[in-house]
Amino acid sequence: MSPLDVVVLLKIICSGDHSLNQKPMAESLFMSQSEISKSLARSQYAGLLDLPVKKVRKLAFMDFLQYGIAYVFPQQPGAVVRGIPTSHSAPPLNSHIQSTEHYVWPSGKGTVRGHSIIPLYHSVVDAVQNDPKLYELLAMVDALRVGRARERTFAIEELRKRIVDGE
Repeated sequence: MSPLDVVVLLKIICSGDHSLNQKPMAESLFMSQSEISKSLARSQYAGLLDLPVKKVRKLAFMDFLQYGIAYVFPQQPGAVVRGIPTSHSAPPLNSHIQSTEHYVWPSGKGTVRGHSIIPLYHSVVDAVQNDPKLYELLAMVDALRVGRARERTFAIEELRKRIVDGE
């Protein structure tokens, strides 16, 4: 697995599962088609994607996020920089968790100062500009990567609603 694979699987979920057309997905994620193709193959091999029926195996993916992402793709908050809010500093978690400490993806396009969190993939900052659903999912995944128990609990509940229950 690669961090890119998590981004691609989340994009598929945002797009309604059956949308595996690689060219529009690559354009919307600011990636090449070959990166998407390799990612889909890795996700299928890992058992997180059923390519013949074009569906993310949502329960398996949710288990991976809940129990594995913090170990496979860990992240420690870095220096204070300007950027785009993530983790508990971004919707929907920022409505549940009030904190004076912000986490951000470093970006000149950002408006918030906070501790830097390296996104799962470098193009995420551009990809979320036109996709609020993807932005929220990636921010919650970051809460699993860097959050404390309370943030992780809220993130798991919200991710389960959106990924497994399809809300």
